[in-house]
Amino acid sequence: GLMRLKTVLVRVLALVVASAAMVLYGKARWNAGTTQLLNRLDAAQVKSAPQFFDAKELEGLPAPVKRYFQTVLKDGQPIITAATMQHSGTFNMSATAENWKPFTSTQRVITHRPGFDWDARVMVFPGIAAHVHDAYVAGSGLLKVAVLGLIPVANLPESADLSKGEFMRFCAEAAWYPTALLPSRGVVWEAIDAQSANATFTDADITVSLRIGFGANGLIDTVFASERGRLVGDTLSYAPWQGRFWNYAERSGMQVPLEAEIAWLLPEGAKPYYRGLMTTVSYEFAAPPGRKPKP
Repeated sequence: GLMRLKTVLVRVLALVVASAAMVLYGKARWNAGTTQLLNRLDAAQVKSAPQFFDAKELEGLPAPVKRYFQTVLKDGQPIITAATMQHSGTFNMSATAENWKPFTSTQRVITHRPGFDWDARVMVFPGIAAHVHDAYVAGSGLLKVAVLGLIPVANLPESADLSKGEFMRFCAEAAWYPTALLPSRGVVWEAIDAQSANATFTDADITVSLRIGFGANGLIDTVFASERGRLVGDTLSYAPWQGRFWNYAERSGMQVPLEAEIAWLLPEGAKPYYRGLMTTVSYEFAAPPGRKPKP
């Protein structure tokens, strides 16, 4: 009996060691791919001009848009060139049911040329994470999911639909890097009503329009697209898509939202799939540290 117990324990230990080794190997493989992706993202960056926000550029903007910028930015605010954020929250792993799993993520954003990489760990089972790259790099979208960073679950081929959808995500999340919404960054604003406006963004041959809703406090609270590509199984369909933002706080002199929920707006109702909290953010700016705008 004792020998049998020892044999079982040795096998269990070997399995634990093998599993730990697989987790470490998968993490190392994934991190190497992440480094390559971030290098491509940074290589696509181009020098930013202007270096500072000038309140004069708000003249002629729709009233809620003007109020938003006056609320979140101070005149002379340096223009954001990059941001690195960390998030935690829950993600719905099912397109049809409720299968919420905890996640943590690091997101790197370059504002010009627009791009980002959302590098997430979604805990699908205790101790087992699905690693996710959701990215837009130099005009191309990328979505890759691998359990333990090793076993591919999804790796969508490059396509115009995927690239447009990922650029749309960059635009929709710009409340986190608000100088990217300025007219001097190429955004075209059109009035809708007292609480909303249309924003049109362009990167090379991709154009995206979003309806931005502003709350009574002047801050962005909703971002809406009439359609965005949605993967259900292996099939890409289209549905209205909405982001909600709240819990604004000051970061680097700007007002940015800490919490967000993203949802598909389906015929049967809203289908949220992301609920997250931005836990940290660090910004990089066009102006060197300590430099002030010319009077």
